[in-house]
Amino acid sequence: VQLQAYGGGLVQAGGSLRLSCAASGSTFRINQWGWHRQAPGEQRELAAWISNSGSTTYSDSVKGRFTISRDNPKNTVSLHMNSLKPEDTGVYYCGAVEEKLGRLYWGQGTQVTVSS
Repeated sequence: VQLQAYGGGLVQAGGSLRLSCAASGSTFRINQWGWHRQAPGEQRELAAWISNSGSTTYSDSVKGRFTISRDNPKNTVSLHMNSLKPEDTGVYYCGAVEEKLGRLYWGQGTQVTVSS
């Protein structure tokens, strides 16, 4: 499975961005998709994930502001980020989980910078 993330950029606080992640390869094996993020000097942390059944998980810090969605025919997952804050700044990584084999795939990160 290969993941390609795009859509990051620079935005002012209060603004919005949409991240997308396109998957290719054996995507039929994937059970969950999502995004982690890593702020400068910090560990990578969960932002939002979505299962094949549509069940979603959000970190408390993004709940109510971010929305994750999937486009199954296009094998893409998107993260709509609203009301962005400077603390949302970081590199956002698209991920996918293949539960049966216990595999976790990551795409390259995309930078999100929120200016105050």
